[in-house]
Parts: sequence; C-alpha cells; structure tokens
Amino acid sequence: MVPQPQDAIDAYRHVRWFVGAGPRPTFDRYTYWEKFDYWAVFWGMFIIGGSGLMLWFPTVFSEVVPGWFFNIATVVHGEEALLAVGFIFTIHFFNGHLRPEKFPMDLVIFTGRIPEHELKEERTKEYDRLVKEGGLAAIEATPPSTPAKYFGWIVGGSAVVLGTLTIVFIVYSVIL
Repeated sequence: MVPQPQDAIDAYRHVRWFVGAGPRPTFDRYTYWEKFDYWAVFWGMFIIGGSGLMLWFPTVFSEVVPGWFFNIATVVHGEEALLAVGFIFTIHFFNGHLRPEKFPMDLVIFTGRIPEHELKEERTKEYDRLVKEGGLAAIEATPPSTPAKYFGWIVGGSAVVLGTLTIVFIVYSVIL
C-alpha cells in the first residue's frame, strides 16, 4: 500500500489509455487509485481532526494561537468534510460502481472473493506472479454463498443510494 514510482507510471499509462493513446495498463495487487484512497484517509484525518479539536476546545487553543486561527479552522474543517464526502461518493463511486467491468457494484468487499477471470483481467501482474510462484491454488476459494451476495446487494445498494443523495445535497448546497 506504500506508493511507489511505478504508481506514477501506472497513472500516466492509465490516462493515456483513457484518451485512446496507449494500450490498457496492467496492475499489481493494489492500484495507484486504491493507494490514493487509502492514504487520503490519513492526511484528511489530521486536517479534520486538528481543526475539529481546535473548534471543540477553543479556550485551550486560544491561549496558544491567535483568534484568526479559529476562522481558518472553521473553513478548513468544513471544506475538508465536504471534500472527503465528495471524493468518496464521486471518485470512489466511479471506481467501485460505474466502471463497466464493475457495474452496478463490486461485491468483493462483502464476499471477500474475486472470480479468477476478474483477477486475471484487473490484476494481471499479481495473477502472473501467483501462477509463476504456484500460489494461485493456495488462494482458491468457493464462490460466495447466495445470502452473502444478497447481503452485499442490500448493504451496498443502500450505501449507493445514500451516497448519491449526499452528492445531490452537496451540489444543491453549493448552488444556493
């Protein structure tokens, strides 16, 4: 999950593929966008957490920082919250739901299983490494049960609806 120079190359190649200027890139276990999603939580946590603490305990912080810091903290706190929600329900929404190979929903988060053909298509480098090392058989699992699929559809579908409503409300609040 630690970003590597290969991630920048993968992102460049992915953009080239998006615009029709190159072949579809191959990815390893974690893609550059998954790493970005993962690490974005941490820098966002410090920004929203730090500004939130300042706003929660103003008397303590007013002994250390000037008053105008609280105005900045208020703006930063609100904007970071909107940025986080907006990012999750747009970029993440696209990656998890709107990509043609995942539409309408990627159930792997709920089932913990990915079909072999999807692993081969989406994580070509990981698949090739597993085949070469003989590790593919070790991760083989039975298909997810029907109740697990239904659970995924219900929980995931509810999240999609709530996320869509959240984006609509964010756009509505920005317009007004």
